[in-house]
Amino acid sequence: MNETITIQFDGGSRGNPGPAGIGVVLRAEDGTPIVTLGRFIGRATNNVAEYRALIAGLEKAKELGAKRISVKGDSELIVRQMRGEYRVKNPDLKVLYDAAQRLYHEFEEATIGHNYREDNSLADKLANLAMDRKAEVTDVLDNGPAIPPASIIRNIVNDISACPRCGCEVMIQHPSRFPADKLRDFTCQCGNKMTRAPR
Repeated sequence: MNETITIQFDGGSRGNPGPAGIGVVLRAEDGTPIVTLGRFIGRATNNVAEYRALIAGLEKAKELGAKRISVKGDSELIVRQMRGEYRVKNPDLKVLYDAAQRLYHEFEEATIGHNYREDNSLADKLANLAMDRKAEVTDVLDNGPAIPPASIIRNIVNDISACPRCGCEVMIQHPSRFPADKLRDFTCQCGNKMTRAPR
C-alpha cells in the first residue's frame, strides 16, 4: 500500500484507573475511514488506554500493509513522549512506550502529531462505546461527537432518527397529541437520553 494512512487514536478510563476502552480509526488519503475499532481493555488508567490505542492503531496499519503513516492523537503527553520531548517516568507506561516505538519505526515514513479533541471524535466515540458495551465495537458511523447530551427524535410520521451513540434507528409512526414541551425524554437501549420534539 503506497498511500499515507492516517491513524487516529484515543483511550479513556472511567475512574482513572477504572473501566477503560480504546478507539482507533485508520483513514485513507481522502479521509475515508477504512478501519474503525473500539475495544474494552478492562481496568486501566487514561494514559495506559491511550498507549494501548496507539499500539492497536499501529498494528492495524501493519496488517493493511501500510508503508507511510501519519499518527494523530489528542493526548499531548503521549504525542510528546513519542517524539522524545517528554521523558517516560512511569514504569507501566515505559513498557507500552517501548512497544509503540518499536512498531512506529517499522514504517518507511511515520509522523506523529497532536489532534484536537473535536477532530478525534470518531476514535473517542469508539472508545466510549467499547466502555459502554464492555466489548469490541466496529459498527459506528462517523457523524459527530461521541456522546451528545441528548438526541432529538422528531415528532413527524415516518421520520427516522438515529441515536448518535449506538446508531439504532427510531421511526415515528404516530405523532403525539401532546405539545413538545409536555413530551418526556426517553432512554435508548444504549443508555443515551433521547428527546422527542417537533421540527
